[in-house]
Amino acid sequence: MDDFLTNASEEFFILFLMLITGFVIMLILNIVSLVKIKRLKKKYNHFMSGLSDKNFEQMLEENISNVLNVKENNKRLDKEIEQIKNNLAFCIQKVGIVRFNAFENMGSDLSFAIALLDSNDNGVVISSIYSRESSSTYAKPIVNGKSAYSLSEEELQAINKAKKTQDI
Repeated sequence: MDDFLTNASEEFFILFLMLITGFVIMLILNIVSLVKIKRLKKKYNHFMSGLSDKNFEQMLEENISNVLNVKENNKRLDKEIEQIKNNLAFCIQKVGIVRFNAFENMGSDLSFAIALLDSNDNGVVISSIYSRESSSTYAKPIVNGKSAYSLSEEELQAINKAKKTQDI
């Protein structure tokens, strides 16, 4: 009988240690779970802040609607930008100016030739000839960097200067 009690007390002690170990493991797992739940609750509260009386589905529908509106606006703006780029090609983008003395007895380079060209080198060259008695201004159309009218050396220089400037 003593053997039985000794064996039983040893088994009881082993069983008691196993129960304590199991309890400690369960306690640790419970603490870990509580920490994870607390973090998850914090994230949930942060995510749901500002919703007040709206539910999550309403918020998602509003956001999807807003995104679709933004996409439509972007498409419209892209078309407008393309139209502006196309129109800009026909605007004055290149300018070249040459000042010169038209007559030897005149000073201060009061005569000039100015070329105003678009991105395709189309536009106009304007020349002004100054003398003591009068001043004359001439305009000649330019198509692809050339004119159907005869051009003076100064007008050609102004056109070449304009061609060398970068498109805006």
